[in-house]
Amino acid sequence: MTTSDQRAAAATLPIDPFSADDALIAEVEEQRRAVRRVYTLDGTVVVLGRGSSVEREIDEVACRRDGVAVLRRRGGGCAVLIDPGNVIVSAALPLEGIGGNRCHLDRLSDWLRDGLERLGAAGVERQGICDLVQAGRKISGACLYRARGLLYYSATLMVEARVELLGRYLRHPPREPDYRAGRRHEHFVGLLQLPRPLPAAAVAAALSAALAPLPTAAPCEARG
Repeated sequence: MTTSDQRAAAATLPIDPFSADDALIAEVEEQRRAVRRVYTLDGTVVVLGRGSSVEREIDEVACRRDGVAVLRRRGGGCAVLIDPGNVIVSAALPLEGIGGNRCHLDRLSDWLRDGLERLGAAGVERQGICDLVQAGRKISGACLYRARGLLYYSATLMVEARVELLGRYLRHPPREPDYRAGRRHEHFVGLLQLPRPLPAAAVAAALSAALAPLPTAAPCEARG
């Protein structure tokens, strides 16, 4: 395929919204109560952040060639690859105002980390803005979205994910946390380590039971 052919393929790449959590968000908007969902996807998708650059963050030609759908989520951050080996943890809370995003993100990251510890995941730490790390490898990343009267959080957890596919569909991100230190995807990302291996669907069910009630929506200082 020539360079011009690659550009033509990229130009026609369809990008649809990531809609898996639309019902969750609608429930909060209608009932004004906190809700959460822990689940897996049936297929493999690339999900762009709200402000992600297609050209800088993903290999559009590889996505089109392999039939990998490209979606765009509400929250920020860089592009991610989600396959059936990932567990998605999403939460939405009624919350007035728009400030304190970092504080709310910290609370929700700790909430997820504590749930993982109840499953027996040892040594899980927060790194960067909202990554969860185990044995020096990133096992989870998250995003946050704010709308009028609403906070939405979504994290992906690497359980049985095919790490070798990351470099096929994702470019090296245009920005990265210091602890990544320039590492390639396959040297930076790792799988969740539990006392005994479990399939992703089983981890989703166990984690859903282990998670505490969602953190209070008490005011946070407006740090961003």
